[in-house]
Amino acid sequence: MNSVEFSIPGEPCAKGRPRFNRATGHAATPSKTVRYEFLVRLSYMQQIGQSVQLEGPLSAEISAYFTIPKSASKKKRQQMLDGELHPTKKPDTDNLAKIVLDALNGIAYADDKDIVRLNVKKIWSEQPRVDVKISRI
Repeated sequence: MNSVEFSIPGEPCAKGRPRFNRATGHAATPSKTVRYEFLVRLSYMQQIGQSVQLEGPLSAEISAYFTIPKSASKKKRQQMLDGELHPTKKPDTDNLAKIVLDALNGIAYADDKDIVRLNVKKIWSEQPRVDVKISRI
């Protein structure tokens, strides 16, 4: 197989920074990050299957679709749907990519170091989700 494509339902989420406990010296991953990484893995396994793991240099395309705010006027809403306006809100594209690629380590590929080309975009939509395509180069 040369490529896989799948969708992660719901509002896109970014990788949270680990919190350090000064008393113990241990780092804790935020629970929101843990839950979203689980959702990424679950979505991959349900739509692609466990036995599919790509090898070699890989390309990743991540499209994050954000819900249009209810406060948007009809004109602005249409501009958002037509792609004339883009979401310049948090989360940052690099943090979106980080959570998806980290979650797929050992599942879609051996390690995210194999990703040598990355394209991330944020889009307004009626249906929030993250679409992921991973291809061999």
